[in-house]
Amino acid sequence: MNPGLRNMTSLFFIREEGLLCLYRIGSRVANKKYVGACGGHFEEDELGSPEKCALREMQEELGLKDTDIEGLTLRYVTLRYYQGEIRQNYYFFARLKGERDLSSTEGTLRWCSWEELQTLDMPLSARHMMDHYLTVGRFDEHRYAGVTEPGGTRFVKLQSFD
Repeated sequence: MNPGLRNMTSLFFIREEGLLCLYRIGSRVANKKYVGACGGHFEEDELGSPEKCALREMQEELGLKDTDIEGLTLRYVTLRYYQGEIRQNYYFFARLKGERDLSSTEGTLRWCSWEELQTLDMPLSARHMMDHYLTVGRFDEHRYAGVTEPGGTRFVKLQSFD
């Protein structure tokens, strides 16, 4: 039997001191772990647009509109085979416009320092993405693709072949 496919997005908000993370509570996929400030599974009409999924999840979970953020950028795509599914994660980063108090319907939001991000309990693909982001991706503008293997996730720069 061929594996199923699970497409998911995650959005981290960035500021000079670190990233906004969500301590997810009650999730069947990532319970009591840190993830992006918002994210989730694609709806059928979003399969061709991970950005559309990320923006919908942001509105549903945080009550924000696309006009409340700037610089929304897809930085990572990861693949992992887990429990009979190919899990494909799209990781976005953006900045919030202005200071605001946010709450989430999915758990507890918290700004995390760059140092603290190295120690947070995250789902496997998110942990590997974050480790790469903290040492490489944070300092450049490239997009990366990662495939999870037994020893970790192997990341390569996504290249355009126009």
